[in-house]
Amino acid sequence: MLEALQFEFMQNALMVGLLASIICGIMGTLVVVNRIVFLSGGIAHAAYGGIGLALFFGWPYLFGTIGFALLMAFFMAAITLKAKHRSDTIIGVLWAVGMALGIIFIDLTPGYNVDLMSYLFGSILTVPDSDIWLMLAVGAIIICVVSYFYNDYLALSYDEEFAQIRGIHVKSLYFLLIALLAVSVVMIIRVVGLILVMALLTIPPYIVEKYSKSLIKMMIFSSVLSAIFTVTGLWLSFTFNLTSGASIILVAAFGFLISIAIERIIPKISKRTVKMVEE
Repeated sequence: MLEALQFEFMQNALMVGLLASIICGIMGTLVVVNRIVFLSGGIAHAAYGGIGLALFFGWPYLFGTIGFALLMAFFMAAITLKAKHRSDTIIGVLWAVGMALGIIFIDLTPGYNVDLMSYLFGSILTVPDSDIWLMLAVGAIIICVVSYFYNDYLALSYDEEFAQIRGIHVKSLYFLLIALLAVSVVMIIRVVGLILVMALLTIPPYIVEKYSKSLIKMMIFSSVLSAIFTVTGLWLSFTFNLTSGASIILVAAFGFLISIAIERIIPKISKRTVKMVEE
């Protein structure tokens, strides 16, 4: 990995990967704890419509995609609050419509041959310096907002009724969470791609959740674990000439399988030990 860092594109990739890991650790924790993984997937896939719109109208990629993702995210959030029993179906429809719009607008873009692989599986090795600064700014905003509203999000995540009794504006806080999530998803798409974004958002927090006794520890350890997955995936992609986004997610999936194995093996070992002691 040290040899790879002599190249500027690998230095940029590592920086972006670490920033994405921090974002994933914080936002992924809130996604997993609040059980909005499917909503996050809907936002990620609907954001593809923003990519198509940005290309068709010549808008800056990130701002066009973030704007469309925010619009769809707020719509989905409103649906989950007003029609919870039908929210999964409607989100699924918006998920499909967003992707379809993106593909149609890309097809209609004159004289543009888009590399769909870069959007579907990420293009971390080609992220420009401007995106690094923008991701740094997004990460700083997320840290500041979540830190400021930490106690409110803690109450919202574990007991919504208690949060309302405390006088917390639950709906406003929820929409703010969804807005941060939409922006985060668009940024992370540049790292691992549209198809794989949910894995990086959910796998590290899921693994850490079993061992963390507080929300803040879960965020920190999820960020660290996500960084380990990202660095390892980048090393594998450079060494074996593999797609970086897919490599990162396969490493994360391997970590997920290990956590499941440990979770099942340790109780069995404990039971056997207890039986041996009793005998």
